[in-house]
Amino acid sequence: MRRATFFFASIAAVTAGFALPAMAGAINVPIDQARVVAFERPVTTVFVGNPTMADVTVIDPTHVFVLGKAFGTTNLIALDARGSVLINDALSVEGHVASTVTLDRGSEQYTYACASGRCEAAPLPGDAQGTYSSVMGENQNRQDMGTKAATVASATAQ
Repeated sequence: MRRATFFFASIAAVTAGFALPAMAGAINVPIDQARVVAFERPVTTVFVGNPTMADVTVIDPTHVFVLGKAFGTTNLIALDARGSVLINDALSVEGHVASTVTLDRGSEQYTYACASGRCEAAPLPGDAQGTYSSVMGENQNRQDMGTKAATVASATAQ
């Protein structure tokens, strides 16, 4: 019994290290990554000022996932059951922090994400004209096709 208690206490301690406590100050999230934000008290409403920059998914009354979607700064507001503001903190979505290569060719910039000895284009705002919007458009088209395929499959199954 003592070993099980120690095991679960260890897991809780490690997990708590990955949750960012929501307190006065900024919440930082790398682009294309998620972070767990923990609240000291239960919240009933969580809102992101600019939903194109970050997305929030509620896990339970004291934890949310924050997904960095686009570079920049917005805010995160959390309300309790009475509508009182528990936090209103800055939320910064940072650029890729690791395994990123930026190639400067004269006045143009290109960004690549590298993993396992391979690099692929990972354009960010500010990259060569049209590169970022072109890749983002391709990503949106792929997502739209997946959504359409799932809708057709769902309708066919019924």
